[in-house]
Amino acid sequence: MGQSREKLRGFINNRWLVFVAAMWMQSTAGIGYLFGSISPVIKSSLNYNQKQIARLGVAKDLGDCVGFFAGTLCEILPMWAALLVGALKNFIGYGWVWLIVTGRAPVLPLWAICVLIFVGTNGETYFNTAALVSCVQNFPKSRGPVVGILKGFAGLSGAILTQIYTMIHSPDQASIVFMVAVGPTMVTIALMFIVRPVGGHRQVRPTDGMSFTFVYSVCILLAAYLLGVMLVQDLVDVSHNVSIIFTVVLFIILLIPVVIPVSLSFSPEPRVPEDEAFLAQPQKEELGKSDPGATSDSEVILSEVEDEKPKEVDLLPASERQKRIAQLQTKLLQAAAEGAVRIKRRRGPHRGENFTLMQALIKADFWLIFVSLMLGSGTGLTVIDNMGQLSQSLKYDNTHIFVSMISIWNFLGRVGGGYCSEVVVRDYAYPRPVVMAVAQLVMAVGHLYVAFALPGALYVGTVLIGLGYGFHWAIVPATASELFGLKNFGALYNFLTMANPAGCLIFSGLIAGPLYDHEAEKQAHGNYLRGHYTGSVFSGLLGLEEPPKCEGSICFFLTLVILSGFCVLGVALSMILVYRTKAVYAQLYGNSRSAPVS
Repeated sequence: MGQSREKLRGFINNRWLVFVAAMWMQSTAGIGYLFGSISPVIKSSLNYNQKQIARLGVAKDLGDCVGFFAGTLCEILPMWAALLVGALKNFIGYGWVWLIVTGRAPVLPLWAICVLIFVGTNGETYFNTAALVSCVQNFPKSRGPVVGILKGFAGLSGAILTQIYTMIHSPDQASIVFMVAVGPTMVTIALMFIVRPVGGHRQVRPTDGMSFTFVYSVCILLAAYLLGVMLVQDLVDVSHNVSIIFTVVLFIILLIPVVIPVSLSFSPEPRVPEDEAFLAQPQKEELGKSDPGATSDSEVILSEVEDEKPKEVDLLPASERQKRIAQLQTKLLQAAAEGAVRIKRRRGPHRGENFTLMQALIKADFWLIFVSLMLGSGTGLTVIDNMGQLSQSLKYDNTHIFVSMISIWNFLGRVGGGYCSEVVVRDYAYPRPVVMAVAQLVMAVGHLYVAFALPGALYVGTVLIGLGYGFHWAIVPATASELFGLKNFGALYNFLTMANPAGCLIFSGLIAGPLYDHEAEKQAHGNYLRGHYTGSVFSGLLGLEEPPKCEGSICFFLTLVILSGFCVLGVALSMILVYRTKAVYAQLYGNSRSAPVS
């Protein structure tokens, strides 16, 4: 009995259970991806025009990226409390919108609806931050796979929630708003006491490789299954019973990863005591990172040592590096005693240690990450947001297929980005951003492929752009945690996420939209001169005429060429970051290549 109770306690505190629970929570956290399904309901119920819906979309984007409050609360409150705040914001925001849409509450002004959409979507930042902070702290030596998988499930949550809504099969279209208000809230409240930093092994264990491979296999199975279900439901008239079966199978696939913590906790194999290292007593190197004044690997590195030591010292093995640094420090201390030099106090943390947000904001590396992310993910989000008009201009009928396809490739990009970047840092001790540079180059090719309307333009484009966009969200959080530490990771991550809507605002609002409208007006003017104009004078005067539509590859040609150029600029910035951080990654991961982790 006592042994069973101990195993049950071990299961509850198992870091793999936390990871699996975070995956489930992220599966419903991407509520912003469902705005395209919610907005038509709001538009028809409240008689909004497209301009008013666009304002709601801006409120949604702001709620999705303003995560300062989430990052701060995750640092000062228990993780369950921060998750509870996020769940309440999600429920109140979208719940109130549902009451208004269904006539159960009085209609509010547009600005008030924008506030509700902002509040409801902002709950997503709490889910993302809590999941990432908890799991990165539980798996500090496997940040790439952890971030990639969690961000991947967040990106795929739109497809998962859509399939659940298909199973509900409610004749009331407003029920999708109710599902968005209640679904993520219930899942988060059910899991909020599980998703947290836990005591456990903080190094790479022999079972980790097999466990991550198993999770990757489930991710690929899930993406393939959703893609297959989407195609079947689009091509064949599927009955409601079949939709229920599809959704039940989806739930089974989502539950499969729980096999990992169950097998690790209830396995008859005994634990090795020396393999345990609890969070209450972190590694020496983590202690060094958490306190700028603390030692790291018993090295007290004076600021003069940082200035005087040759660059190749960081590339030496740990024992030799410590010896060389000790010799240099001894010389400096002797010189200080003789009055030849004056030892000054070290100012601020160095790369790889814990930074506050204000300390990170004055570092060039941080802004290189931010601008490179803005150029890469911003161009990708521009294509995602304009996928409907883009597919229509290229005369594809089933536009929603490409929206779903780019969502699935985005998911695979996030999962694959975490895996590939982890191979780069583990096997070669090379900076992780080099993978982001490759992803941005792939996106540049994708933009040009669609711009020139080559054969299967959107099919190939969704693959290249979706994968490249997803790679960013696996690499950037892991890179930020490595260069600027884990202590304030929530605040750092949420600031970096602002690069995404900032890029979309510039590229979509200032480039894609005006260029599309310009080409549409040219075509409409040409049709008017040729006698094909179908609008009426009265409708134009009253503002009832729908905006002109653009047809042909010319609609987005210049936009996509410009976006491709910005991606190339992002490649250059990522490679500058790679050059600047080579020594840091060699120090962080070079030791793990030369000697086994104890």
